[in-house]
Amino acid sequence: MSADTQPAKPGADAAPSPALNRRQLLARLSVLLGGVGAALVGVPVVGFLVGPLLRRTGEFWQPIGLASAFTVGETVRVTFTDPSSLQWAGVAASTAAWLRRESEQEFSALAVNCTHLGCPVSWLPDAQLFMCPCHGGAFYKDGAVASGPPPRPLPRYQVRVRDGQVEIYAGPTPSAG
Repeated sequence: MSADTQPAKPGADAAPSPALNRRQLLARLSVLLGGVGAALVGVPVVGFLVGPLLRRTGEFWQPIGLASAFTVGETVRVTFTDPSSLQWAGVAASTAAWLRRESEQEFSALAVNCTHLGCPVSWLPDAQLFMCPCHGGAFYKDGAVASGPPPRPLPRYQVRVRDGQVEIYAGPTPSAG
């Protein structure tokens, strides 16, 4: 008998059975449960990564105090709440700046952190310098580098006086220079 003349096997042309066997059922159940598990983990992760882009932050202009409370030519450290921080940040949401009253109508504000490694700088009124205790960096009263390793001047905050109140623009980052 040749290969062409062999009788057909019974059931070869029959359609596959629509019922799932145990192995197929468990495989599909595993894929479904794996997808649900991935969604349970993935949704919070995606929310964490995308959430800050969609979240509105508070007003960036933060009140510091009455203009009349500051003396011309004096530099003082002021603290304010960072409006871009997270709700549960607690004391970490509090930040500071060095505020100087230049004249009756003009104020300037500098960041408190050295541009070398971020150490907090101190104001020395007798020397009219900001000093970094970590590596000996020094800055003039306008924030320009006087000596040491800092690569840039202290970052500046925008300052305005509105209705007799001094306000600092506490946006995400003060501008350098």
